Amino acid sequence: MTTDITRYGIGARMSEAVAYNGILWVAGQVGQPGASVADQTRQCLAEVDRILAAAGTDKTRILSAQIWLADIGTFAEMNSVWDQWVPQGHTPARATGEAKLATPDYKVEVIVTAALR
Repeated sequence: MTTDITRYGIGARMSEAVAYNGILWVAGQVGQPGASVADQTRQCLAEVDRILAAAGTDKTRILSAQIWLADIGTFAEMNSVWDQWVPQGHTPARATGEAKLATPDYKVEVIVTAALR
């Protein structure tokens, strides 16, 4: 087992993801500001897929997910997209809550932790 830390998508403030000891922590992903909850959810999940692939893993290896909604009243709309995306038989532990996001234009943010291959 390696003890090296690998960072993906390194920026001035944060990295898109950080891997250590076979675990990948993916930073919160948001969609296009102003888009619908369903569209933002699709965009978030596409970014999660992209980052997981860059780290050499995929959504079947997600261990946990945190989803923040600006309005918990949109829970069903977000779930309609999530349910189509998440691989049955590989559903992660998940929590969903309501929070003020970075800007009122963001309606959903998705954070995942995954096992590396």
